[in-house]
Amino acid sequence: MRLVIYVAAFAASAAQAQMGPPAQMGPPAPEAAYSADTAVLHPAKDADHEGRTYAFSTADVDYTRFAGKDTVNWDAQGWIGNDRNKFWWRSEGETNGPRIEQIEFQALYSRNLWEYFDAQVGIRYDVQPDQRGYVVVGVQGLSRYFFETQLHAYFGFKGDALLRMKQSFDLRLTNRLVAEPTVETDFYLTSVPERLIRPGFSIVETGIITRYEITRKFAPYVGVIYERRLGGSARLAQAQGENLGGWTVRGGLRVWF
Repeated sequence: MRLVIYVAAFAASAAQAQMGPPAQMGPPAPEAAYSADTAVLHPAKDADHEGRTYAFSTADVDYTRFAGKDTVNWDAQGWIGNDRNKFWWRSEGETNGPRIEQIEFQALYSRNLWEYFDAQVGIRYDVQPDQRGYVVVGVQGLSRYFFETQLHAYFGFKGDALLRMKQSFDLRLTNRLVAEPTVETDFYLTSVPERLIRPGFSIVETGIITRYEITRKFAPYVGVIYERRLGGSARLAQAQGENLGGWTVRGGLRVWF
């Protein structure tokens, strides 16, 4: 009887050795989730990717009605390059009724210096509300706890200067439903009277966008957004009879390719 037990135990051990270690149970390790969720914006760095060229673009377009006017916002960006060197482009804008209130373009050279973080330099050109050009210097990447982070300084050819910070975070509620808290603010170092801007924090936009990914490349969304002028810029705008902002509910579509 003992001989039968020993033989059975030896056979089981041999089978386990051939099959390899047991499969990991539960959620993937943080490193695996990190790479999976950010593979498009931050391709994994390994020898297989060296020398290859990739491209990615995404665009958000949404609609809301604020202060009795139809408002359309868009925010698009993309890049082409490899793990270390990329060319980034960005465009954002807003219409207020029949009037285009803001159009902004950026073209940036991006160089990977730290894991999941790039240093960037380039130019920005505003078509509306007035034509202005800027030199851009900053960083972009994924900070701790998976916050997508952008921090840039803009030095205008007309003497104005500002800092812009933007952060967002994807909170996956189901396989298809994603909540994205986001915040963006501008801090001006100089006055810009033509734009009713005073030094200090001039505007903040924050809220949460909830999207349903029909596919990863096609996702309608609803956003609850608070946007408002701040500080001296708010007082200056109010004196000129401008709307300071407030809460809006937006419906839109996100696509990427």
